[in-house]
Amino acid sequence: MPVIKNQFTMRLDPEIHYKIKKIAETENRSMTNMIEYLICKEIKRYEHENGEIPCTDDDIFSE
Repeated sequence: MPVIKNQFTMRLDPEIHYKIKKIAETENRSMTNMIEYLICKEIKRYEHENGEIPCTDDDIFSE
């Protein structure tokens, strides 16, 4: 079964783009996968400090 993912455009400062690219290369990840990994890591940190963010199917699929 295919994984459904939302697509969007993101603009990055050139220095940040370069650094993420270098980190992705050392981790054998694509840029997209690296950015998703870093975002997930930050969400986990945030929820650990502030509590879980409630999310329902209606929240996910109504956007």
